Amino acid sequence: MSHAPTLAANDRVSIDLAENGVAQVRLTRGDKMNALDPEMFERIIEAGSALHSMKGLRAVVLSGEGKAFCAGLDTASFARTPSPDEPDLTERTYGNSNKFQQVAMQWRKLPVPVIASMHGVCFGGGLQIASGADIRIAHPETRMAIMELKWGLVPDMGGYALWRGLVRDDVLRELIYTNREFSGEEAQSLGLATYTDTDPLARATAIASEIANRNPHAIRAAKRLQASMLERGTDAILLEESIEQHAIMRTKNQVEAVMAGMAKRAPSFEDV
Repeated sequence: MSHAPTLAANDRVSIDLAENGVAQVRLTRGDKMNALDPEMFERIIEAGSALHSMKGLRAVVLSGEGKAFCAGLDTASFARTPSPDEPDLTERTYGNSNKFQQVAMQWRKLPVPVIASMHGVCFGGGLQIASGADIRIAHPETRMAIMELKWGLVPDMGGYALWRGLVRDDVLRELIYTNREFSGEEAQSLGLATYTDTDPLARATAIASEIANRNPHAIRAAKRLQASMLERGTDAILLEESIEQHAIMRTKNQVEAVMAGMAKRAPSFEDV
């Protein structure tokens, strides 16, 4: 399989695709705690686009270099004068999202599972980006906050869509209204982190590697069904289950999963 990333070299985001199909996606503005400036938004979206078309991709680990996952919006951006040709926030420039929403929503839109590794600080837009992942691993001492109200704003990078089903409604309201800080350990109890680990990147990579050892067609179908579960009614979900299963059953990869399991050996799948 081809493992060549299609993301141009830059100083904001990197992609490294391993032989097992796990892509390590890193925010690389570590000297600024991976704060989100205009170029960071552009490079994150470019990374998502590259991953969508990447051959051999089976899972993604999303992390930040340096002392933080992402400190949220770079405060220097508050003084930025928007370009005259910059689209309004209400314009849907990426399907159902604007540019700022896309940097978080694109992880849910990716066809493969995404595991976020959070450490240091994970504030505001950074937390919304992490919330786009399928699974989130936080260091127990990670400092986290839904920060936007501190700056007189509301969460607008997909948070309200991504937090559905994760956080109890009244708890979410309190976190948003007060913008109080909480730890990675508390985030797990609230629903904003799946697990805590003192080495979140290693834990995230281990989960991604386990996923990469499953039938890649079935994994992608399961992610599509997860989206259906949140957004569709019971009748539609039941039909989607049947459609996805019908498409997978007795395919080469599905048969290989059975044969490998019975023989107690590692499977050898054809990539999507």
